[in-house]
Amino acid sequence: MAVITVARQFGAGGSSVARIVADRLGADVVDKALIDEVARRLKIEPGEVEAEDEHGLSLADRLVRSFDPLAFAMGTGAEASGTGALFDSHRAVRELTEEVIREVAGRGNVVIVGRAAAVLLRDLPGALHVFLCAAEPVRMRTVMARFGLDEPTARQRLRDTDAARAAYVRQTYSVDWRDPLLYDLVINTGRLGYEVAADLILACAASLPEAPASADQQPATGTGAE
Repeated sequence: MAVITVARQFGAGGSSVARIVADRLGADVVDKALIDEVARRLKIEPGEVEAEDEHGLSLADRLVRSFDPLAFAMGTGAEASGTGALFDSHRAVRELTEEVIREVAGRGNVVIVGRAAAVLLRDLPGALHVFLCAAEPVRMRTVMARFGLDEPTARQRLRDTDAARAAYVRQTYSVDWRDPLLYDLVINTGRLGYEVAADLILACAASLPEAPASADQQPATGTGAE
């Protein structure tokens, strides 16, 4: 039961390639739904999970007000008093994200997109870790077509999104998201295309031993941004 993680530059086709691979394997895709599942468990909006690094105080305030018992159980909850509340929102989101990733990986037969899954699952037997990249002009054309943006806006969105992804991995795990040694396979989708990228991923996945599966764990599935 394959476990494949896909890290990607924005506009390099991460969600599209993941879907092709998953369809051929009959596997689940965990992409935007990972964020949705973390938000569901924390009883907040998905956008607040995505923006946690920028709006941590807002997220903390919401969780403190709700007195979510899950936050207490995780050791990250609030201790309200007359002088304020202590809460580490970044840790809460990170630990729940890791929990969901481990759950779906334990089930197997899954393609996990983003959220530093390659770092978290680097010691998982049988897991294949992939990084997708493409030249900036190629990715700009993709983003312009997908989101209806002009060239300057698309360029800025590319750079901002990639910078945010790099910062998340660096701040959370102290590694460089772009380090090729984090991955088993690095593919330039701008040169090879999505279908060939999927072929390469499937060929490599078939050569690896299967990861252990746990049938009692249920995945959160879905698709998201490239």
